[in-house]
Amino acid sequence: MLLALLLITGVSQPLSAQQIEVPKTILANIPFEITWTGFAQASPEQPVVVKGLSDGELLIHEPDGAVKVSLKQNSTLEYNLGSGLLRKIDISVIPAWLSILPPLIAIVLALLTKEMLLSLFTGIWAGVTAMLSYNPVEGFLRTLDTHIVSTLANSGHMTILLFTFGFGGMVGIIQKNGGLAGIVSIATRYAKTRVRGQVVTAAMGLFIFFDDYANSLLVGNTMRPFTDKLKISREKLSYIVDSTAAPVASVGIISTWIVFAMSLLDGQLKNLGITANAYLIFLLSIPFSYYAILAIIFVFMNAIMQREIGPMHEAESRVITTGQVLRPGSTPLSDDSALRDAVPKDIPHRWYNAVIPVLTVIAVTMIGMVITGMPVEFPADASFLKKLLLIMDGTDSSRALVWAAYSAAVLAILMALGQKLLTLKSALTSWFEGARTMFLASIILVLAWTLGAVCNEMHTADFIVFHTQDWISPAILPALTFIIAALISFATGTSYGTMSILIPLLIPLSVQLFGDVYNVMFMATFAAIISGATFGDHCSPISDTTILSSLASGADNVDHVRTQLPYALLVGGVAIFFGYLPIGLIHQGSIFLTLLLYGLSVLTLFLILKFFGKPLPSLPDTLGESTN
Repeated sequence: MLLALLLITGVSQPLSAQQIEVPKTILANIPFEITWTGFAQASPEQPVVVKGLSDGELLIHEPDGAVKVSLKQNSTLEYNLGSGLLRKIDISVIPAWLSILPPLIAIVLALLTKEMLLSLFTGIWAGVTAMLSYNPVEGFLRTLDTHIVSTLANSGHMTILLFTFGFGGMVGIIQKNGGLAGIVSIATRYAKTRVRGQVVTAAMGLFIFFDDYANSLLVGNTMRPFTDKLKISREKLSYIVDSTAAPVASVGIISTWIVFAMSLLDGQLKNLGITANAYLIFLLSIPFSYYAILAIIFVFMNAIMQREIGPMHEAESRVITTGQVLRPGSTPLSDDSALRDAVPKDIPHRWYNAVIPVLTVIAVTMIGMVITGMPVEFPADASFLKKLLLIMDGTDSSRALVWAAYSAAVLAILMALGQKLLTLKSALTSWFEGARTMFLASIILVLAWTLGAVCNEMHTADFIVFHTQDWISPAILPALTFIIAALISFATGTSYGTMSILIPLLIPLSVQLFGDVYNVMFMATFAAIISGATFGDHCSPISDTTILSSLASGADNVDHVRTQLPYALLVGGVAIFFGYLPIGLIHQGSIFLTLLLYGLSVLTLFLILKFFGKPLPSLPDTLGESTN
């Protein structure tokens, strides 16, 4: 009773209202943020004290808000509740370089062992162990019962998994009812060569621009049987799918990607008191998305020239000379062998049995995005474009994708039953066979998401930003922004996370350096963030989009990354030296300059592919015809 009386009289704010928020893990020598609320008026007698600093104690005299401090060793944070009552929070401080260890281990192991499950789990385990005082046993247990479980408990993740299984089930049905065989039959009439097959696949990727997940899964699954017939390797298919998913979504007129980036940008503009239209800035910044645009151009150039570099040449030569679409010993993320063996022989191959369900996925996804994003009420003076942006800003594309996958699966079953192509039992069996092919990829997705969460908890991105921010100068800001964004997105495997970190960091800096948000340098810097995030999102082995592209294409994820990475680095280098560096040094933009820079970029890519790319074996290149 006496203690309670002392607390009531000695504390000017209710204890329940007094809160200190501290990161679970802090990097030595890297600034971090402590937020506190509900304390009494600031005074030297009642400070918040951070103990354990190399230079002694740090007294915080602000009652509310945030402060950045730097710790170099394990510490205890103490804060005074009044009347001598203290609360303590133990803080785990680890060497800053350890923050890049989990993604580094996962990426290196994946490339060396070609075992994605082992590589991802080892990276997660290493990170959790570092955060738990280097206890490997506790790290192993907490990896399983805390971090992976938390990933599965995330509703957004579960909806993507449900969509993956649902879409796989739909593919199983349209495979069994002859729909996919019908598409292949129709497509072979118009695209009889490997060149045309690759161009058609890339063109499909351009049309599905509203979401990178939907793009990867739809294009890969739809075109896989067709490209197999044309002797196009799974590595090449997954490269085409991946390079026309995130890059297309990042420069599309409207997409889930762009709305997310614009929301972050709009928030920063409001904080700075700037009334500029975020969507207009995005539209004006599209010409400066050098990497995304050049990545798309290079896909078509590569397909038409039929010259390959490095591991991709090996993959394409293998399939042409041996007919093996997969490397011997590879582990494709989706095991479609059961589906390939079940290609119907006595069922009519009707293309519309596949096209209608696939179009249903696209239509229901778009309708679902409108429904989930529809606000309760639009502003009275909102234009059509403003309404569309408001809808996209609030949309839940994951829910829309789930609705689409299962609606299309039901429609595919009804069509098969209505035409008496399948019995109800065989249709459901086909659905389960298709869904089962997605099991391995789903496990890898869960581990990739978990690794991303561990990287976030260990502040991997903060480490990279902290050690690169001093390099930034106005002339090279766009180029350095792209490099930093590419490093963060590659290391963490997340484009949204990269944009969430860099837009709040670099937009205020850009405004300070360049003043006007309609300045060429400002727009180039904003575009560099998006393009850099695109780089890692579509070529990091731990990126969910990379994994989904491998899944949809039936490719080994490590083989996909190994063959695609040289092309991504090539395009990234050209984007820097013929895009972001010149625009930063020239400090101005015009239609002529834009065309000149893109002309030089495309010419450079052409010359590199011409003189450093190797021609493929000259073998029959058509279905049923013998041409080069």
